[in-house]
Amino acid sequence: MKGAWLLASALLLAGCDQNMDAQPRYSEYSRAPLFRGSALRKPPAGAVDRDALAEQAAVRTKPPLTAALLERGRQRFDIFCSPCHGANGDGNGIIVERGMPRPTSYHAERLRNAEDQHLFDVVSNGYGAMYSYGARVPPRDRWAIVAYIRALQFSRHASIDDVPAGPRGKLVEQP
Repeated sequence: MKGAWLLASALLLAGCDQNMDAQPRYSEYSRAPLFRGSALRKPPAGAVDRDALAEQAAVRTKPPLTAALLERGRQRFDIFCSPCHGANGDGNGIIVERGMPRPTSYHAERLRNAEDQHLFDVVSNGYGAMYSYGARVPPRDRWAIVAYIRALQFSRHASIDDVPAGPRGKLVEQP
């Protein structure tokens, strides 16, 4: 009886020595005979990525214009946009010096009159030689970039009448 118990224990312990990392599996893009095609399976109909709803809401919802949003937009613009469009948005970025085609200036009449959604979509999906930043820049930061572009446009085309009365007096008094 004692020998049978030892033999059963030894067999059970021998079965526990499997390495769980070395199990048979399919690579994502390999052929899988079990599935009659690729091992990478389509999600079931109606499945939604857990982050997709929040991202869609962020894409549709333009945040309110604040100083913090403009500052964030300036930071993101300097990182992602200024190499091509230049620090002032005039299309004189470093890539022009390197022989790449000059991008359109943000101060062109066409872009000054464009909807904010158009600028957001161009940042998200790319346009012409510009590639998409949709996967690199979160939606709130894309809206911040759009707000900063609008501030750049306004700063170049503003008149003295656009300045509030208090600060306007200081500007007019200066020599």
